[in-house]
Amino acid sequence: MARAEDLLRHDDAVVVVDVQNDFCPGGALPITDGDTVVPVLNRWIAAAVAKGVPVYASRDWHPAGHVSFRERGGPWPPHCLQDTEGAKFHPGLALPESVVKVTKGARFDRDQSSAFDETGFAVRLCEDGVRRLWVGGLAEDVCVRATVLDGLRLGFEVALIADATRPVTPEGGAEARRDMLRAGAAIVPME
Repeated sequence: MARAEDLLRHDDAVVVVDVQNDFCPGGALPITDGDTVVPVLNRWIAAAVAKGVPVYASRDWHPAGHVSFRERGGPWPPHCLQDTEGAKFHPGLALPESVVKVTKGARFDRDQSSAFDETGFAVRLCEDGVRRLWVGGLAEDVCVRATVLDGLRLGFEVALIADATRPVTPEGGAEARRDMLRAGAAIVPME
């Protein structure tokens, strides 16, 4: 099994996708075992900080009555409402002070699953000299998948940290992994 500190190189970034209270047990839209990604991601974050590799963290940041909510015809219950406890990053997630937060899902007219969707994230990564992304977070079959696929489409190398993500459903997770592999992502099992 690979270790984060052995894999990271100078043009890498660690991308933490939506590890927010509402996606963890007890939240408004809990992912089964969603909080188990936190210790794995913390090892990656620590390795990144030690090597001077940037860390980015995306977050859903929905306005009240967002179009993705069931009350508006969307698929999800209300979650990650702006400025609420549910929208905060999981309290055990050890994000460094240098973390760059990528806010998405704030549009009133449509959802934004990918951290790249009209956020300027790709521009920031290029400015920071990043060529390869190590991605983990929640949920594997929704926002992680969308972020990985967009990253590949935009020309980045992308590796999914297998133990640092959980899906909404096992079937969705298996399909997401197939999609990511077909698109060119590496899927790396960790220690």
